[in-house]
Amino acid sequence: MRLENFLALTHATLVNEPCVNTFENITFEAKRIKRGDLFFAYSEEEIEQAILNGAYGVVFDKPTQISDSEIAWIKVDNIDDSLKRLLRFKMIEREVVAYACNEIILKLSLQVITQTDFLALSGDIKSIFKSLWNIDKRATILFCPTSENKDIFASPKQLPKTSFEPIEIMEQTLFETSFIYDNIFYERQLISPFFMPYLEELLHLYKILKINYRLKKFTPIEHFEPVFTNKKFEIKNFGTSDKVLIFEKNSDLIDSEISFLQKNANWAKIIYIIPKSSKYDEDESIFFYKNEKDIIDTLKNNSFHFALIVGVDKSILDKPLSYKAQLTLDF
Repeated sequence: MRLENFLALTHATLVNEPCVNTFENITFEAKRIKRGDLFFAYSEEEIEQAILNGAYGVVFDKPTQISDSEIAWIKVDNIDDSLKRLLRFKMIEREVVAYACNEIILKLSLQVITQTDFLALSGDIKSIFKSLWNIDKRATILFCPTSENKDIFASPKQLPKTSFEPIEIMEQTLFETSFIYDNIFYERQLISPFFMPYLEELLHLYKILKINYRLKKFTPIEHFEPVFTNKKFEIKNFGTSDKVLIFEKNSDLIDSEISFLQKNANWAKIIYIIPKSSKYDEDESIFFYKNEKDIIDTLKNNSFHFALIVGVDKSILDKPLSYKAQLTLDF
């Protein structure tokens, strides 16, 4: 890339008069710099190593000491924004088509094997840049709009809403499903029936776009994620206990997940542990929390088969849920 083009695309300022005017590649890690590369200095401490390895330019957004006047020193307001501007131009140049979706559909798509000109996009801006910078011309992107990828795609499309072939569920538990789609039987997939409408939208997109795909074995996607535990809240293998903590970080899914549990597990004792700011009224099955201690206390002081815990993930289980004096309590 020519220096003058980089400055124009990123609205950057060249703070010296270098001897170089082109760059071979863009790199974020100083140890991976090769002669002729442009180094994005997320860490000022790596600038010296990048120069020693042959960087022809340094992009920075914090006060930085210029140490080699022969290479280009480029000041930007924000490094992440500069990468987004570059990618926006690249996506237009490569005629990439982008489809916006919700985060559940995106996470399901990350577990599907597809052809190389279709990409499910996730990660921080650096990993996104690495995925997109050398993307095939006229490739198709599936992404969930976030602060990291906002403004990269000029005119993203919405998923097609035309009528589509439903998934036929053959057998199901709360957290496993055997189903048929497009005359293929998928037995005992580790995916809750709760996710079937989202999977239908994804598979319909593949069919509309004529994208070859292959479903592999599903793994938990950090939504409606079950963790089987014993009475001491020690984590057990999937399906080996009758006490299950279900974690859901996205508070927007409370209504649909409560409805799903009430419909499909009406035989069970279910409690719902949700943030204090939620719209619900507290009752015998709904408990509010302000912090993780409130969650732990609610779990220890109530009997249940399933506990839907909203607004946090299973990392709270990294901390002991039972104090030594309470290890013999039975629930």
